[in-house]
Amino acid sequence: MQFDSANKPSGINRVVLAFKNSQRAFKWLAKNEAAFKQELFLLALSLTIISIWQIGIYEKVMLLISVLFVIFAEVVNTAIEATIDRVGLEIHPLSGLAKDLGSAAVLIALLICSFVWISVFISYIGYF
Repeated sequence: MQFDSANKPSGINRVVLAFKNSQRAFKWLAKNEAAFKQELFLLALSLTIISIWQIGIYEKVMLLISVLFVIFAEVVNTAIEATIDRVGLEIHPLSGLAKDLGSAAVLIALLICSFVWISVFISYIGYF
């Protein structure tokens, strides 16, 4: 498939195409990526807790954003891994570094998510 900037979709067609591409990506992730499946479970669990927990809307939004940020990092990490694998499967230090950096991004997102959840929990139970 060749891309021609003169014939690129525009307007609502571009939005529809982008949505379809994203939908295809999410289906692939849910089928092929174990970490993504775990993070979807985390999202479902988080949505359940957020809907039950009697906290303010600001806290609920922050909790949800923190989990979605983990999923975002996982999507970017998977894109990096797919790109590196597409370029070549031979071992190369820069390929390993790129994959390690993507993994580090997911770890940072998980730490941020944990910090947000712990902070909201501690403030909810009244320690601060």
